[in-house]
Amino acid sequence: MVYDGVLLGLIVGLFRGGWRQGLIRFSQIRLIAGWMFPVLLLVQFIIFYAQEKWAWLAAINGYLFMGVYVVGLIFLWLNRHHKGFKLIIMGVLMNFIVMAVNGGRMPVSLSASEVLGPYYTDMLKSGSVISKHYMMDASTRLSLLGDIIPLSKPYPRTQVISIGDVVMNFGMFLFIQSIMVVKRTKDKQQETNPRHA
Repeated sequence: MVYDGVLLGLIVGLFRGGWRQGLIRFSQIRLIAGWMFPVLLLVQFIIFYAQEKWAWLAAINGYLFMGVYVVGLIFLWLNRHHKGFKLIIMGVLMNFIVMAVNGGRMPVSLSASEVLGPYYTDMLKSGSVISKHYMMDASTRLSLLGDIIPLSKPYPRTQVISIGDVVMNFGMFLFIQSIMVVKRTKDKQQETNPRHA
């Protein structure tokens, strides 16, 4: 879901900030320990695909995903001074909390997941979904923070998301806008008062 906020922020930023200037500003994003983000994504992909081959990895994948979240929260905290990052931290923390109290896995509403089709719901019911998700039931804690929001047409990507995902993506959208869209007054000041080496 985080990709949706990035993509939407990028598209809107290009229209608001101009294609050329918007792309230049986007390419100039600098984050503390910025290498953490792609590494964490890579680790999640490795866990996701490798757990199908090794049963022992599938058995502890919840703890591994929780570790990824902890490192991710450290990365976000280091960059909290950026606009939107406090919202991103709140969203990630919501997802982290609901996963932490449910054995390291994200509970998914069966009724909400119907938008994904019978193949996914059948796997969810049988418990054969080998990932960080599982079917929400009576024993689920903090179910309100689980994946309970279904998205389908006209939304371009069918999926089920959490309240934390919404908050996180809104923060990501605000961050990208703050980078790509600079106020006209600021641009004017830079043009009239260029810096001399």
